[in-house]
Formats: sequence, C-alpha cells, structure tokens
Amino acid sequence: MDYTNEAELKMMDAIEVLDRRLSQIRAGRANPNMLNNIMVDAYGSNLNIKDVANITVPEARELFIRPFDKTLLKNIEKSIMEANLGLTPTNNGEVIILTLPELTEDKRREYVKEAKKIGEEAKIALRNVRQNVNNEIKKGELREDEEKALLEDIQELINKFNKTVDEKIKEKENELLKV
Repeated sequence: MDYTNEAELKMMDAIEVLDRRLSQIRAGRANPNMLNNIMVDAYGSNLNIKDVANITVPEARELFIRPFDKTLLKNIEKSIMEANLGLTPTNNGEVIILTLPELTEDKRREYVKEAKKIGEEAKIALRNVRQNVNNEIKKGELREDEEKALLEDIQELINKFNKTVDEKIKEKENELLKV
C-alpha cells in the first residue's frame, strides 16, 4: 500500500474544499460562486440556483441571475433573501439583479477572520489525514526503518500542504483588505 500517495490525495481534497469555501467569501467584487449554496424550490424539489438560472457578472459589483424559466423568478428571489447574504435582490420581470454594496473596513476585517477560521479548519483536516495515515503505517507490518521513513515523508507532506493553506489565506486576506 502506498501510504504517501493516499495521504497526498486526501490532503489535496482538503485544499480543494478550502478553495471552494474561500471563493464564497466576497471580496468587494461580484462572484457567481457567492451563490453556490443557494437552493431554489423548483418543480417540486430543491435545485441549486446554477441549475435553474444563468448567473453573469456585467459589472464589478453586480450579478445578473437570468432564470431559464421566468416562472421561477419569485422562488429565486425568495431563496436569495433566505440565504442571508446581506444582499437585496431586484426583480425586473426578466432578471434578478444583485448589487453588492462597498465593503466597510469592519466587514472586511470580519471576512478576514472568517477566512482565517476556514484556513484553520483546513489545517485540522490535514492533521486528521496525517494522524489516520500514521496510524495505518504503525499498524502495518513494516520494518522499523521503513516505518520511520514513511512517517517522515508524511510529515514533510503535511508541512508542504500547511504552507499552501497559509499562502491561500494570505492571498485572500490581501484581496479582502485591498480597497
């Protein structure tokens, strides 16, 4: 069993989750990913907003949500309001317009704290992967020197991924604090 590759794949998954979560924090510019978690009541079931509408960014601080079926306009509008994004949708009968207000300094700092929290959760996920793989290595029938070398490889791997998390959080922090 290749413990290092298994650990690396699981750690890469944790980084993907980090990227996805960071993309949902708004940085003053409109980003369709802000709406990723919004579910819309459509045709008797809950569908992701991206499945029922086309989302575009015509200007830096505006999102246009054009439903494939205009009868869903009210449902989409309701779902956005319930999502507590701090945005008020404007419905013109054709499209829903979301205008993002300028971020205040306090709001920017709050988002930086949220990004750091997400980064810490990613590091916890990485540590859990390391611990699980280390336990598998120790349970295995390996010679002492092989086991020690594998444990060192896993530690080097987590150090690399922790550095990646730090870089991504720093990048998001810079993006959030840039006015």
